[in-house]
Amino acid sequence: MRVFCSVIEAGGFAAAADQMGLSTSAVSRHVAQLEAHLNVCLLNRTTRRMSPTAEGFAYFERCTQLLADLEEAEASVAGEARRPRGRLRLTASIALAVLRLAPAFAAFSQAHPEITLDIVLSDKVADFTEEGLDLAIRVGRVGSENVVARQIGETALLAAAAPAYLARAGTPLVPDDLTRHACFAYAFSATGNHWEFEDSRGEALSVRIGGAIKANNGMLLAQMAVAGSGIVYGPCFILLPLIERGLLVHLLPDWGAKRLPIHVVYPTRRHLSAKVQAMTGFLAQWFANQ
Repeated sequence: MRVFCSVIEAGGFAAAADQMGLSTSAVSRHVAQLEAHLNVCLLNRTTRRMSPTAEGFAYFERCTQLLADLEEAEASVAGEARRPRGRLRLTASIALAVLRLAPAFAAFSQAHPEITLDIVLSDKVADFTEEGLDLAIRVGRVGSENVVARQIGETALLAAAAPAYLARAGTPLVPDDLTRHACFAYAFSATGNHWEFEDSRGEALSVRIGGAIKANNGMLLAQMAVAGSGIVYGPCFILLPLIERGLLVHLLPDWGAKRLPIHVVYPTRRHLSAKVQAMTGFLAQWFANQ
């Protein structure tokens, strides 16, 4: 399994052989024996290139996680469980990772050189088992109840539009005015086509919005708002930089913004993992310092 994973990661038999200190023929023999054992073709081989089959890629993903678990188990027996090391596969929303977490991940990698980061960006709530994940960073919904969640920060949801759109369509003065505007819908919103605000007494107000545009990426909707297509409702880590540059105007500033927590989430079976604890503590401190 280690040889097979090395072939995939290195991109070929010869490169894997160099990395593992084996001959190319030995590497090829290991993979052939594995295919014979499984009775399935794991690799497509031609004279010019090698690529995993669909079954091979699925097996590679499972093997990578199994080998990481094995390494962690061996470290635990050897008394090294408290030492953060090995592969850490995590997921985060695209916008949060690109706009906010990239420097945090870079700093973490420098602080923990024995941890290999495998980062998967997705705006949907991924399944830990199916995706082979150790950890997730989620805005708002945590997902399944069978997880451990630690809040590390929060974000405010803002409504904003470009000056050109407001000059053409008018500026909404109260939340109910939004029903007469072109508002963008975010596909993964927990509240669907309802935007939430707070009045001066702190009471929640929900407004049903409508519009011709829906997308599953908040950064795309923000850029469409910059282009003057309508009103966007999204987290401040996406919209605030655009507002500060004058590309968007913060709407309904006198109405309280709904706030969403940002959690680090991991399955209970991994709550003792040193690498998960290291990332969780690092991110909590990172957000506290921002």
